[in-house]
Parts: sequence; C-alpha cells; structure tokens
Amino acid sequence: MNMNLDPLPVTYRPFILSLFRCITGLLLFQYGIAKIFKFPALAYFANPPPLIVTAGALELVLGALLMIGLLTRISAFILAGEMAFAYFLGHMFKTGEPVFLPLVNGGTAAILFCFACLYLSVAGGGPVSVDAAIGKLRYSRDEEQRRVRQAAAE
Repeated sequence: MNMNLDPLPVTYRPFILSLFRCITGLLLFQYGIAKIFKFPALAYFANPPPLIVTAGALELVLGALLMIGLLTRISAFILAGEMAFAYFLGHMFKTGEPVFLPLVNGGTAAILFCFACLYLSVAGGGPVSVDAAIGKLRYSRDEEQRRVRQAAAE
C-alpha cells in the first residue's frame, strides 16, 4: 500500500515560497513604518535612538523589496544579518548581562526573522516575484540572440 503523507503537491511549493517571501517582507516593512513614520504610535518607538532608526530604514526599504521580490537574495541576506545583530545587541545583551533564553529576553521574533531571511537568501523569491520576471525576460532575450547568431552562422 502506497500512502502519500505529503499534503502539498510539489507543483505548489514554489508559489508557497513566493507567499512566504511576501509575508516576511510585509512583516519587516511594518516594523520599518513604525520606527520611521511612528505609525502605529507605539511607546517603544516614540523616541528611538539612531541605531533603531537605521534598523527601521533597512526594514522599510529591504522589506519592501522582499514584498515585491526584487533583489530578493541580497535583501534577505542583509536583513538576516540585521536580525542577528538585533537579537544579540537588542535582546540578548540589552541589560549588559547576557540573557540566553529568547522567551525571557523577547528575541523570539528576531530569531525567526533571521532564519526566515537566511532561508530566503538561499531559496530566492519564488516564481511570483520581480526577480523571476526579470529572469524570464533575460532568458527570452538570450534565446533570441542565440537564434540570430545561429541563423547568421548558417
């Protein structure tokens, strides 16, 4: 008896990757909006230090790039580094003494964002992205040039 325990057919997985990229970008983008534009008004981001403003700028711009899937791999790699930095500086060592448990230091989201972005930097943006559309245009242009060269050689 052959039982298929895989609930999601392989054909849908690339589209789920695109959805994952878009939602990850949206969630990071909202942090950038809150830090830079103070919307929604949160007490934690009311008067942020320059380092938090810089983090907000990265999350705003690179989160937007992730949402649309443009420069996905490099954007995600930079965001993964930022989130690792945010975890260690803003959560683990925020009191001066290391607090190792993410549940205690409030760093769970930073760790999740770090590894989500690290995965996206390796996996790419999926088929529903600007990167994929540019890749298709390049491929069709290269194919056309190859056909022209081949016809000229004959």
